[in-house]
Amino acid sequence: MFAVCRIEELPVGESVRIEIDATTPAIAVFHTEDGLYAVDDLCSHQDASLSEGWIEGCHVECPLHAALFDLRTGAPTCLPARRPVRTHEVDVLDGMIHVRPAVREEAVA
Repeated sequence: MFAVCRIEELPVGESVRIEIDATTPAIAVFHTEDGLYAVDDLCSHQDASLSEGWIEGCHVECPLHAALFDLRTGAPTCLPARRPVRTHEVDVLDGMIHVRPAVREEAVA
């Protein structure tokens, strides 16, 4: 698990982008009224940072082409995105937000 920030440093309705290392894609952490969620920061439609998008309930709207993703599942809920973004586990331990990156799935030949 990787520490992100203290929970009071990420108000409801805000997001933060974290970079863990050169081999792990950047992750966007969102604080919604329903809780904390983390997804890959890169929109699956085109290169745009989801952490710069708009939070609407449990969804984030991509700032580039308005694709909408469900933060709970990573699934796109409207075009132009067709592929989901990967979700990650989020925990709060002693007031600190932590993210456990999902295991990267290997491509099947």
